[in-house]
Amino acid sequence: MKKISQIFVIFIACLLSASVYADELKSISFDDYLKKFDNKERREMKIRIPELLDLHKENKVQMIDIRTLEEYEEYHLNFMRHIPIDELPNRIGELDKNKIIVTVCTNYDRAEMVRIYLTLKGFRSKYLVDGIIGLSEYLRRGYGQYTNECAGD
Repeated sequence: MKKISQIFVIFIACLLSASVYADELKSISFDDYLKKFDNKERREMKIRIPELLDLHKENKVQMIDIRTLEEYEEYHLNFMRHIPIDELPNRIGELDKNKIIVTVCTNYDRAEMVRIYLTLKGFRSKYLVDGIIGLSEYLRRGYGQYTNECAGD
């Protein structure tokens, strides 16, 4: 009987560890990513401001400002998490694997680079085509019903 309970405990431990591993993100190689790259991926890797704000209202995205500390201190939007590009590998645990991660920089060049990195790490990710400058201008022009809602994050 003792042996059966030991086997049962081992079986339960295996089940629990399997469920933990099932929740982990699946990394892929850059080669595999490129081999599967198609027009659908090309469209889905980008996000525009209206879609971003709609997803934000639904709590389906996490926005990451990846600019340097100096750029961030110059100006930033309070509803984005700041994780500078050079700190991201050490701070990847701060990202919510259950949300779409939207990377943001001044324009979009670094944001796209980080989006690829996150995609290879198994995250669902997009980059903001319009950048933080475009988003700031969009909110300033009167589409600001989102501004007050986002400020509480």
